[in-house]
Amino acid sequence: MLNLTEEENKVIDYIENSDVKSILNIEDEMSRYTQMAKAYSSKKKAISIRLPESDIYLLKQKALATGLSYQNIIQSLLHQYTHNKIQPIL
Repeated sequence: MLNLTEEENKVIDYIENSDVKSILNIEDEMSRYTQMAKAYSSKKKAISIRLPESDIYLLKQKALATGLSYQNIIQSLLHQYTHNKIQPIL
């Protein structure tokens, strides 16, 4: 038996117990959603933020150790937080 997440089980239940209909022109729909995803992910806005120098120093050390830029680490952390994947300890 597969170990599925709650979300995966809901999808399976929906498909098996609902009146699901096929998309007529799947290639066009896939292309449309791909374009939407690219447009959404490519829109970025520069911001300015003041951080303690000690935090920036430590962040740059961690970035060197992982091979990522410190800006990408900040971007990833903010993305995870805004999508409820991590919670801050306040």
